Amino acid sequence: MLDAVVVGAGPNGLTAAVELARRGFEVEVFEAAGTIGGGARTEELTLPGYWHDPCSAVHPLGIGSPAFRAMPLARHGLEWLHPELPLAHPFPDGTAAVLARSVGETAMSLGPRDAGTYRRLVAPYVGRWDNLARDFLRTAWDGVPADPVTWARFGLHAIQPVTLLSRRFRDEKARAILAGMAGHAISPTSGIATAGLALFFALAGHAVGWPVPRGGSQAISDALGSYLREQGGAIHVGVEVKRLDELPPARAYIFDTSPTALARIAGLGNAYRHFRYGASVFKVDYALDGPVPWTAPEARRAGTVHVGPTAGEIGAALRAATDGRAPDVPFLITAQPSVVDDSRAPAGKHVFWAYGHVPRGWDGDATEAIERQMERFAPGFRDLVLARAVAGPPQLAVRNANYVDGDIACGAFAGLQTAIRPKLARVPYATAHPSVFLCSSATPPGPGVHGMSGHHAARAVWRRLRGRG
Repeated sequence: MLDAVVVGAGPNGLTAAVELARRGFEVEVFEAAGTIGGGARTEELTLPGYWHDPCSAVHPLGIGSPAFRAMPLARHGLEWLHPELPLAHPFPDGTAAVLARSVGETAMSLGPRDAGTYRRLVAPYVGRWDNLARDFLRTAWDGVPADPVTWARFGLHAIQPVTLLSRRFRDEKARAILAGMAGHAISPTSGIATAGLALFFALAGHAVGWPVPRGGSQAISDALGSYLREQGGAIHVGVEVKRLDELPPARAYIFDTSPTALARIAGLGNAYRHFRYGASVFKVDYALDGPVPWTAPEARRAGTVHVGPTAGEIGAALRAATDGRAPDVPFLITAQPSVVDDSRAPAGKHVFWAYGHVPRGWDGDATEAIERQMERFAPGFRDLVLARAVAGPPQLAVRNANYVDGDIACGAFAGLQTAIRPKLARVPYATAHPSVFLCSSATPPGPGVHGMSGHHAARAVWRRLRGRG
């Protein structure tokens, strides 16, 4: 009998498997797709030689993850590449606000009236990333924080809507760049804890950057898979699991799946009937004949570019998506990994992706709206397009089964579910079945390629197995 079986070879499932295998447990992983990776994969989606990330591409929480940093992933081929600027947020006049590794450079880009305010906002947390990551990338009630004072201070900022935090600033640039970072939650900027997400991303930029893995996001998954095999774990791909009894006998079963899929496979009925899925995105991957012709010079040097431009427009676009309306003027999150990784496209060419927010399950086509928005800030962008691969909510759900109706966060970032996922429980990774556990992004600390949900689920499993022993 195996000690543990993991269903799903995304970053969280692989991390859970590694954490158990390195402690001497016998572990096997089963993945329905033909390759491992889940939300961290790289494929030729458009033309030969153009390597795209179908899901995630830029990884501030990956390089800053306590779980990943405790593993020798560099020895297994993972190399982080840092663009000159982690993030740029351009404006129609050709200027841009930036998130730079330097707090000073970031502050000055916001304008003289807000530079000091930004410095004062981040000053208590600069140099404390390790404690912040350890204290916030977990279940909030799981033990005493490593740094209680910083945890409490950050918590007072984090619980706010980003619209409230933005009132500290006098001009639009600071408000817009904060709203853009909060927009990764795919929820209205007036929602609770959106300020926490914006501030956490900003601090990650200063502490560890917003890098891309050389060769694409698949490198993260491949490094985890290689390390797992080194520890004696096994991985099986192309195996779709429909029922629990199809799996080998094991002392524990860990699911890197949506709560809906877990309940169906494990026979848990309506255990997660109150779990809510959120809005979706419409994503376009591009093969380009050259670099994106951004009007703002800073955007040409950034790995990630947010196209808003104002906090008001960003808030309206996110509100429309969550209310069931496709926005006419989308807020775009874009990534251009080939500005720092020339292995992603033929010489002189580039890969680029952009997504705007749309309602969950929406089956329309937002390509025109996305490209119209791009042309506002990068005139001539369309002329560079060699090929495009489009994916709305239905296609995203096919790419990754955890993206229910296209929800790439595997659960809405709204209300109590912001902190309590997938439901209120002392150990949110455990289920009603004593041998079945959940480790996907539906569990704390939530979405992102950081492996921390898998890390914490593995802790719950080994405590259970050790107790039985």
